Amino acid sequence: MNPEIERRRTFAIISHPDAGKTTLTEKFLLFGGQIQVAGAVKSNKIRKTATSDWMDIEKQRGISVSTSVMEFDYREYKVNILDTPGHQDFAEDTYRTLTAVDSAIIVVDGAKGVEAQTRKLMNVCRMRNTPVIIFINKMDREGKDPFDLLDELEQELEIKVRPLSWPINQGAKFKGVYNIYENKLDLFTPDKQRVTEKMEVDINSEELDAHVGERDAAKLREDLELVDGVYPEFDVETYRSAEVAPVFFGSALNNFGVQELLNCFVEIAPSPKPTKAEEREVLPEEPKFTGFIFKITANIDPNHRSCIAFCKVCSGKFQRNTPYLHVRHNKQLRFSAATQFMAQRKSTIDEAWPGDIVGLPDNGTFKIGDTLTEGEKLHFRGLPSFSPEMFKYIENDDPMKAKQLNKGIDQLMDEGVAQMFVNQFNGRKIIGTVGQLQFEVIQYRLENEYNAKCRWEPVHLYKACWIESDNEAELEAFKKRKYQYMAKDKDGRDVFLADSSYVLQMAQEDFEHIRFHFTSEF
Repeated sequence: MNPEIERRRTFAIISHPDAGKTTLTEKFLLFGGQIQVAGAVKSNKIRKTATSDWMDIEKQRGISVSTSVMEFDYREYKVNILDTPGHQDFAEDTYRTLTAVDSAIIVVDGAKGVEAQTRKLMNVCRMRNTPVIIFINKMDREGKDPFDLLDELEQELEIKVRPLSWPINQGAKFKGVYNIYENKLDLFTPDKQRVTEKMEVDINSEELDAHVGERDAAKLREDLELVDGVYPEFDVETYRSAEVAPVFFGSALNNFGVQELLNCFVEIAPSPKPTKAEEREVLPEEPKFTGFIFKITANIDPNHRSCIAFCKVCSGKFQRNTPYLHVRHNKQLRFSAATQFMAQRKSTIDEAWPGDIVGLPDNGTFKIGDTLTEGEKLHFRGLPSFSPEMFKYIENDDPMKAKQLNKGIDQLMDEGVAQMFVNQFNGRKIIGTVGQLQFEVIQYRLENEYNAKCRWEPVHLYKACWIESDNEAELEAFKKRKYQYMAKDKDGRDVFLADSSYVLQMAQEDFEHIRFHFTSEF
């Protein structure tokens, strides 16, 4: 095995909004030596905002809108983190990010337990067989009983769990955690910047009573006995094959239980895995370079209006200034300014290995899902756009800025923020999204990044679906009958805009030879 591939750990941090993903990411960066002071998502005292929330709108609202890519070295490992948005309106960005990682950390709020968005994300991990570690956050606040939480995780997320650390009390009486993985006791002192001390204590010794008090020590011994009785012994292979999820307890804000999680994670998490392409399976240790684009971000640097395409390296070694084949366009491209990221700060690199995420400058040549190779024609799958559920007409609010508006819409749609359809009946542009918040983000970014103003007008639609058929005559008849509801997407494919579930159901029954698709991959 190539040692460079062995030492890579690429993972995403996912959860319901407000469970503490971005705060956990900040603490990881603190341990990786990338930042000296951890920023806060919402705070009046700490003036520094979180590193991974770099867009203006993210700083104002205290939520993540776009996935941030960050990399750092920790011990002998190279760690690539993708901090994803938890808000369901940006779920599509998170689904696509999960195609580019080898494992995931799910953050669960100790007081709220498993929430709706956590379930959905777990389903995506299950579809792709991605191993997960669960971090139960906010133990320094009153919450549910740890055993109840573990039962809830098993039922709701449909996965077996195995605790690798155990909390000593919680809320105001929280005294720390016992690290089962390393057999050490970690005592809690709330401090947002410093790391707490560890000590090796025999679980049956009187020393334990001295540190945490007799009552808590007795309860801890009982709990640990129960844990060993109920849950099977931890086995790395069952975790890597996504059958068992290790569980850690802690408080990300107070920097507690985070280093235990990181230490265990780099040891047991899988290094880059093979990637499935339509033609064959691509192994990371193959000599030739292959990679795919899973995300595009416009205006990472507002001064230059530049777009960056994020490429996940699947095999071989990426080298700067080497020509690579862009499979969809069938032409050779070379990149002199390939970059690696620390959220918005970027540095130029000369080479990258499987598992790494490389930023490539993009002037409209890339779409999400594009493949780069050293000549072989491969197509990586699994980066669909879902059919949107909210629709509005987008209109120009400033006639002098039509050109800026069109450029802005094109770039934001390539980014996969939302989808645009052009109605064939009246030629108006319709924007479709998964959630209401996306309309606000689009309007804000058009105004601040492209200097263009737009306004929204209501349009009553139920769902958009892509249609195709081998029966040309039937397809033409369908288009004629539904001509008011026919549109084209940005790739020129036919889209049917149904205005109610009944209309959609009737259309599917009346036209048997037409296939209706609810994701853009078919």
